[in-house]
Parts: sequence; structure tokens; C-alpha cells
Amino acid sequence: MTIDYQNIDIYQGEHRVLGDVCFQVEAGEMVYLVGPVGSGKSSLLKTLYGEVKCQGERAQILGYDLLHLRTSQHPMLRRELGIVFQDFRLLPDRTVRQNLDFVLRATDWKKKARRQERIEEVLGIVKLQPHIDKHIWELSGGEQQRVSIARALLNNPKVILADEPTGNLDTENGELILATLDEIRRQQNTSIIISTHNLQWPQYFPGIVYQCGNGLLTRQDPAAQLPAPDERPTESGMHTSDAL
Repeated sequence: MTIDYQNIDIYQGEHRVLGDVCFQVEAGEMVYLVGPVGSGKSSLLKTLYGEVKCQGERAQILGYDLLHLRTSQHPMLRRELGIVFQDFRLLPDRTVRQNLDFVLRATDWKKKARRQERIEEVLGIVKLQPHIDKHIWELSGGEQQRVSIARALLNNPKVILADEPTGNLDTENGELILATLDEIRRQQNTSIIISTHNLQWPQYFPGIVYQCGNGLLTRQDPAAQLPAPDERPTESGMHTSDAL
């Protein structure tokens, strides 16, 4: 089991965001966390890399016990995870190459030749090799998010956490990002966990859906999850015909 939560409570300060959470993820699964803003999706993701504490019966990821995780263990855990943010969190005054090299040097890749080889490898996965020496500000939003996915891949993570990865993108770029993540999942047997407000993505890129709401996390019945979409989804959740 890659992730195993049993009867876990998640707090922000004194406020309990989610209670009695049971959440399991196997290797290579695509998992969606859906629900309105403030329902606890991001808080749950943050517990997985130790930014938000949780308490309860069991909370494990990749063999780490999150209930007793020491601060000194955070870097080791996070090196085994890839994290993709809605707002990209790239260094705008640096090139794509420099952004990725910064992460590799920070995670103890000492040999420059090996770092450059790995940078080219991950940019190949997200199809951005021609942009390797462009500054971040020269890229579109969709390209910047693909750089952030490349960054998440640098250390060969077993799990990728994506917090609203298409929230700042148009539909076409959003679909490209989801397709890229799904391809990584299939090719590398990586578990992908995506928080999203777009209820149509699971219909285009099938996976397990958990609903956050009213302080609870509920696994959805695949047979009754969501209506099949008639057309491509927009980020508002409307069909393209509805938006015209």
C-alpha cells in the first residue's frame, strides 16, 4: 500500500477540516480529490508531505509514519514525492534549465553532467526540450505548468501530488496537463493524486474519486460518480456548449 490512512483527523489550527479520514492509494493509481474550495482537499495533500499535521489511528506514505514523522525526516520524504502547484512556483528570473538544476543541486546531485542529462530526460517526458534555455517569463501558462511537472519528476518520485494543477489554465492546456500526468502514471507506475474543482476530468482520465465536503472524505461509487460528459470540459465544470 503506497498510502494508508485509517480514521485520521486533519486540523488547520484548532479547526478540524476533515474527520475520520480513511484513504488508501496503491502504486500506479490515479486518484482525484474533489469538492468545493475550503473543503479540505489541499489540507489532505499537505499532510502527505508533512506540512499539515494529522492525528488518529494510522497515516502512512511510502513506509513513513506521518503520525510520528520527525522534522529531520521531511527532506527524505519529500525527495520521494513530486509536488505540482496551481501557481507553478518557478523562479521567473531563471531559465528552464536553471530552475531544474537548482532543484537537483539542492537534492545533492553533485555531478553536473548527470544533472544536465536528467534535465533533458524530464523535459523530454513533458515535450519541452526546445525551451530548455528560455526564461520562465517567455513561456505560456501551460508550458510553465509542464516545467513544474518536469521539476516534480527529477528525483523519480513514487507519488506525485498535484494541487489544482489546471486551475490557472484554459481547457486545452488543462487537458494536456492531465494527459501528461496520466501518461507518467502508466509509463512509470507512479501514483498520481490530484485535487481539482473540475468534476469532468475523471471522466476523461479515469481514476478513483474521493469527495471532500461537510468535514468528511467519501470514496465515490464508480457507477454513480459523475454524469458522462457530452463535450470537452471547461475549468468551470461547464461543457463547451454551455459556455457559448
